[in-house]
Amino acid sequence: MKLHELKPAEGSRKERNRVGRGIGSGNGKTSGKGHKGQNARSGGGVRPGFEGGQTPLFRRLPKRGFTNINRKDFAIVNVDTLNRFEDGTEVTPELLIETGVVSNAKDGIKILGKGTLSKKLTVKANKFSSTAKEAIEAAGGKTEVI
Repeated sequence: MKLHELKPAEGSRKERNRVGRGIGSGNGKTSGKGHKGQNARSGGGVRPGFEGGQTPLFRRLPKRGFTNINRKDFAIVNVDTLNRFEDGTEVTPELLIETGVVSNAKDGIKILGKGTLSKKLTVKANKFSSTAKEAIEAAGGKTEVI
């Protein structure tokens, strides 16, 4: 195969439809919009979700719940993922981001108690579950809320 023999994959490229370019194109005169009516006008058409005047679905369904604007979204780290650090390491949110344990600290880091911890670590985080605190202290480590 040579450079001049390269071709795009069959069906991967499609010519754009040029409307209003004569009767022979099949899309001349009214440019595929038919005769008159709302959809033939410039800026015509209906908004998304419009059902011809019938009460639309999004208005027929009941409203439910609310969104708490003060909600805190924590990045979650389980105790068993802390085993990757050496004994005596001080685990901070910066270290967790640096090592790729969490990609985004969000509103803080919360340590949860899934798994077992075999290293003695000092863990600094925004929140700890009670089981995580027990697991870290049982392994001989310390927890510190920042």
